[in-house]
Amino acid sequence: MLDLRYIRENAGAVKKNCADRGVEADVDLVVGLADRRSALLQELEGLRARQNQLAKAVGKERDEGARARLIEESRELKERIPELEEELHRVEERLTEEQLKIPNLTHPEAPIGKDDSENVEIRRWGEPKEFGFEPKDHVELGEALGIIDFDAGAKTTGSKFYFLRGDAVLLELGLVRFALDLLSGRGYELAMTPDLARDRMLLGTGFVPRGPETQIYSVEDTDLSLIATAEITLAGQLADEIVEEGSLPRRFAGLSHCFRTEAGAHGRASRGLYRVHQFTKVEMFAFTTPEQSEEMHREMLGIEEEIFRTLEIPYRVVDICTGDLGAAAYRKYDVEAWMPGRRDYGEVTSTSNTTDYQARRLGIRYRPEGGRPRLLHTLNGTAIAVSRTMIALLENHQREDGSVVLPEALVPYVGREVLGPPHR
Repeated sequence: MLDLRYIRENAGAVKKNCADRGVEADVDLVVGLADRRSALLQELEGLRARQNQLAKAVGKERDEGARARLIEESRELKERIPELEEELHRVEERLTEEQLKIPNLTHPEAPIGKDDSENVEIRRWGEPKEFGFEPKDHVELGEALGIIDFDAGAKTTGSKFYFLRGDAVLLELGLVRFALDLLSGRGYELAMTPDLARDRMLLGTGFVPRGPETQIYSVEDTDLSLIATAEITLAGQLADEIVEEGSLPRRFAGLSHCFRTEAGAHGRASRGLYRVHQFTKVEMFAFTTPEQSEEMHREMLGIEEEIFRTLEIPYRVVDICTGDLGAAAYRKYDVEAWMPGRRDYGEVTSTSNTTDYQARRLGIRYRPEGGRPRLLHTLNGTAIAVSRTMIALLENHQREDGSVVLPEALVPYVGREVLGPPHR
């Protein structure tokens, strides 16, 4: 959430930022509601002060007529003050509702664009492999190997759910442990978070937990929702807290399942594991001072790239344009892996600097030495989203006989050098 004072003092710049990001938010309404709230608070302060004066004056007044007039004025105030308090409550609720619609500010170097077609490629690593045969996509490979079962998932739960079987179970666990070991060695504190969070935590991180636009699964008759990413729980763990500056930056590696409705996602680009309703992810998250956040953002991107280089998967890095940033991100980079089945690159990781946007919503601050508490910055980045990483691994490392050779660094974690056809 943007600072209200900043919105009021920079309404023109905030409107332009909303336009650049393709976000519908009524900045003028927010300013008007903020002005009305200020006027109501001022009026209430004056009326309450007058009410206190009258209470003292009535007891001292000896003239019956004057005393009656004071009592009448006091009665009128007793009726008026609750009316203004009720209006103030309505104004504050609407102000918060409208203020939440305003996105974060945007890094001045982020590309201006309307959607993902205008994201800007920064660099590439590796060359897409030239196969001496017609490569299969991960769905064909997974079914032939007997390790991915979409039919069982659809039968038990619904479309876009799946069973992992045999070596794919070991592959998922191996990918998770590989990522956790790497991050632990870089000073990230390991955490396994709940798969549910209060709606306040979703709102605080920029997600929409309820309503027609949500892509979140919510639990009826509760304030709980299934998380779309451990970013939600990792951010929420410090809600309403003040941390000491000396403890920053604080880095976390969170393991969780992730749940997304993925409404409207169809077509070959979304085939198989690319868009599913449930998957496992290791998420990087950091709390920093404002001065540390850009360096932390570069660190997270560097780790994401290192992971895919180690897995020997060609990728490119993309600078996300304003229209594709979402509400919370100040700047975002995606790593897109080469996926032979798509004959194109597909997003496998994303890292965002959300500056103080989430911290303001969640009330997370730090105390500088000898100073007053300030809002800190939060950042997030995917280390491993298992489903999409599995796509890239299977498709890039396949052999003509349908087996898959695992990259050397992953072999100790999976206990296999090759994923081969099932024994009959």
